[in-house]
Amino acid sequence: MSTNKIIEILGDQSDFLLNHTCKTIDKSLLHIPSPNTIDEIWMSSDRNTRTLNSLQTILGHGRLANTGYVSILPVDQGVEHTAGASFAPNPLYFDPGNIIKLAIEGGCNAVASTFGVLGAVARKYAHRIPFIVKINHNELLTYPTQYDQTLYGTVEEAWNMGAAAVGATIYFGSPESRRQILEVSEAFAHAHELGMATILWCYLRNGSFKKNGVDYHSAADLTGQANHLGATIQADIVKQKLPTVNGGFTELKFGKTNEKVYTELTSSHPIDLCRYQVANSYMGRIGLINSGGESKGASDLKEAVITAVINKRAGGMGLISGRKAFQKPMNQGVELLHAIQDVYLDKNITIA
Repeated sequence: MSTNKIIEILGDQSDFLLNHTCKTIDKSLLHIPSPNTIDEIWMSSDRNTRTLNSLQTILGHGRLANTGYVSILPVDQGVEHTAGASFAPNPLYFDPGNIIKLAIEGGCNAVASTFGVLGAVARKYAHRIPFIVKINHNELLTYPTQYDQTLYGTVEEAWNMGAAAVGATIYFGSPESRRQILEVSEAFAHAHELGMATILWCYLRNGSFKKNGVDYHSAADLTGQANHLGATIQADIVKQKLPTVNGGFTELKFGKTNEKVYTELTSSHPIDLCRYQVANSYMGRIGLINSGGESKGASDLKEAVITAVINKRAGGMGLISGRKAFQKPMNQGVELLHAIQDVYLDKNITIA
């Protein structure tokens, strides 16, 4: 897809997004994804050689191979949101084999899913596309509904099925977050010992994070701190929702912050808000991938391209988009994934 086509998709937001110059945190301070990401960022870390190899396996696969950027297909929603809610729009994806086919035909760097999904087809596909095994989940069969993350298997199981990485979620801000931090920290340490990479879904979850009709679960300051905690427990990549607001600490009147976070380090521009997430991820040493969000139908392609442009220009590492791709016919899902990847392949779209 050409730059002109991307501009056409962005429509009236093209100038706002493509010509923005970030005047908050300068791009010269960032560790920007590149073909030499392993050598330039990870070689001086404590990650062992097998973990570096696993990271390179992910970075070296798919249409974005050896660019430093990633496009990942995540399909753990069968547990997280119920299989019916997730796959009823396209029952094809009740079958794990079709999930993997979408990731392969979509040119993704990797596919992230559950022990069950990936294990069901591991012998056929683990050597064809890097597996990211999601080791913990929420579930929606408990009544009344409970929001927690529970381990569904072991790191050894992920290793034995040939996974390149494990993924996990922590609901930062929830009453159970301290236990989740401990569980995931131990799992990530073991994954690194075995030579697998680690990806953390750094999500916020607390009913009090909504105030006066504003949802601060996507506030730049709160999500940025969640990223920082993810980097602290040695996630190699952090997954985060795109920030839509700011001022979570100040409006909710908890925690600690600094006025400069809001006056100098961020602005209201979405690229600047995302740049703050990148900064909290050790200035980009820990790659930031933003989530694609739910499928809304006709607007999915435009929303996906917008999110990719914001992430790339902010200094992020890529996009992890699931429902927008698998809740539609496979050819349309492939088209959407390719459109996302084309943003990262376009050399005219640069760091702001």
